[in-house]
Amino acid sequence: MGDIQGEIRLPTQELRDDIPFFTKTLKMRLDMIFPADDPAVAVFSGHGLRLRIEKGAPEPAGTLRLCMDDPDGFADGARVLTAPNGTRIEIADLHPPLVTPAPVHSFVVRRLADQAPWIVGRAGMQYRDLIPDRLGGSIIASHIRIPDGGPVPDMVHYHTVGFQLIFCYRGWVDLVYEDQGEPFRLHAGNCVIQPPQIRHRVLYASDNIEVIEVGVPAEHVTTIDHEMTLPNGPANPDRMFGGQRFVHHRAEEATWTPYRLPGFIVRDTGIAANTGDVAGVSVVRRGQGETGWATHDAGILFTFVMEGGLTLEGEGRDPCRLAPGDAFVIPPGHATRYADPTDDVELLEVALPGAFATDPV
Repeated sequence: MGDIQGEIRLPTQELRDDIPFFTKTLKMRLDMIFPADDPAVAVFSGHGLRLRIEKGAPEPAGTLRLCMDDPDGFADGARVLTAPNGTRIEIADLHPPLVTPAPVHSFVVRRLADQAPWIVGRAGMQYRDLIPDRLGGSIIASHIRIPDGGPVPDMVHYHTVGFQLIFCYRGWVDLVYEDQGEPFRLHAGNCVIQPPQIRHRVLYASDNIEVIEVGVPAEHVTTIDHEMTLPNGPANPDRMFGGQRFVHHRAEEATWTPYRLPGFIVRDTGIAANTGDVAGVSVVRRGQGETGWATHDAGILFTFVMEGGLTLEGEGRDPCRLAPGDAFVIPPGHATRYADPTDDVELLEVALPGAFATDPV
């Protein structure tokens, strides 16, 4: 196959009016114009675009977005322009700042038995939303599964996030990360955090793999990196990405200690320490003694029931019996109790920030 050159065609009524706008204001290059005596078609290139401005073309004028490092230094700082042919020009930041909305607090209970729909998302994965209201856009928590194992049709990519957790709930998955050495297998009970903009790729999954993914904010951009090949080297495991270190927590290396609530024990994943307390991730099991009522002051406190069950009691709410696959969010200052836990109960708790206070009631 020979060379291929694509063009976007835009209409105009008078090409002579468009030439100075596209060449001087938008700083594009005039590549072609004809006929010479009464120009009706001109081709401009620049900013990754090739535009064919054609007199009488039937298409609408459309919108062009130009994203750049210094939008204030382009077109005299204008953010919206209109070309003589009617095309709207939007000038935007190439790397807009990450904005995390303040949480809109609510008491959330999401039960697997309620049969929330599974939605097919990126790379053929099935997603189940665990926080439907997403607390005002501040967080997203997803139960993700791949029924049929094998190679995953993924590409090297990264996320523009404030925090992102991948906890392997069932099965296993092979992953590879920028500056973290060779691919490795993430087993059930283990987890990783994906620091801001770390390149990574999902390689291979077992049958019926299930993971819990938590991301802040709820809406964040995923960017494909067509240039990087993973694994890359040499490994640099202490590298910081947006102030956070990559963490691969292994359950077999964990130490169990008393939990912040009586009657339970906890293993810390080390994520709070490696994110500068941006977030903390804990696995909780039944311990000794009675459970009790308490409040917390965390900005966000999300919990997923992995095994066993308990009754979630909250002030002003009917008790709710929870089972594996259920999830809940407790607002700060709201008194709750984890009542009647089974001996095999196991919870995944994600808190933002990682350090917060719990007060008995």
